[in-house]
Amino acid sequence: MKWTDSLEVAIALDEKFPDVDPLQIGFVDLHKRVCGLEEFDDEPDHSGERILEAIQMAWIEEKS
Repeated sequence: MKWTDSLEVAIALDEKFPDVDPLQIGFVDLHKRVCGLEEFDDEPDHSGERILEAIQMAWIEEKS
């Protein structure tokens, strides 16, 4: 998975952290969690606020 795979990343986050409310997570914490996913294989510094926001929004959608 890469940073641009926001839906796949969101699904993986939801599976790994089912009790986390994505509305309550900051971008620094979100970045750490994404980088910590086993399936994630991208450069940590290739993300930005827009990418993290897209992942967070996809995760929120996954929860609903």
